[in-house]
Amino acid sequence: MKTVGIVGGIGPESTIEYYRFIIEAYRERRPDDTYPRIVINSVDLSRLVNWINAGELDSFTDYLVAGVDALARAGAHFVVLAANTPHIVFDQIRQRSPLPLISIAEATCQRALSLGIKRPGLLGTRFTMQARFYPEVFARAGLTIVTPNEPEQNLIHEKYFGELLKNIFLPETRDQLLSIVDAMKERDSIDGLILGGTELPLILRRDEHHGVRFLDTTKIHVDAIVDVMLT
Repeated sequence: MKTVGIVGGIGPESTIEYYRFIIEAYRERRPDDTYPRIVINSVDLSRLVNWINAGELDSFTDYLVAGVDALARAGAHFVVLAANTPHIVFDQIRQRSPLPLISIAEATCQRALSLGIKRPGLLGTRFTMQARFYPEVFARAGLTIVTPNEPEQNLIHEKYFGELLKNIFLPETRDQLLSIVDAMKERDSIDGLILGGTELPLILRRDEHHGVRFLDTTKIHVDAIVDVMLT
């Protein structure tokens, strides 16, 4: 069995979900008395937010590379970033990492292909919605990513940092997010929705909405992690 190293804390609630889901998925596939080997390096979210807000992506990258290096020293065989936003610099981290990395965007793209989704919408932080890592990965597979309009992005980003990362999940916020999904289906003809923030499945706890299939990036990433652990 391989040991997974998790760069976590981005944010803490989703890191807890990763830990729980990895154990559940592993034990479903290995119904014996063994448990998966997991090493977590919980990094400082506030430092990362300050750097990304200031556009200091070199410092952002260096900090995450140091987190990966610490996991390598702790005995991990491969590493994941337990959040979507840090994948903005995933390629840079992958180039400098002493260990293989599993991309949340690449895993999600494979799942979209398997489900026949061709035009998924993308929700997440403003950084994720405006970044190129999802569109570039999906474009290589011939799929088109659709993002919310600017007012919708502003609302999602505000709720993400003002509520979700603080473990606040309000029914009215859920309703606002689902209204955006409805608008994107009507306006942009989306046929799926990438929950491109690992806190989003904590508030949108369903598989679909009005025929739009949800892609839970946390669980998709976890499935890919367990695949590697068992190879």
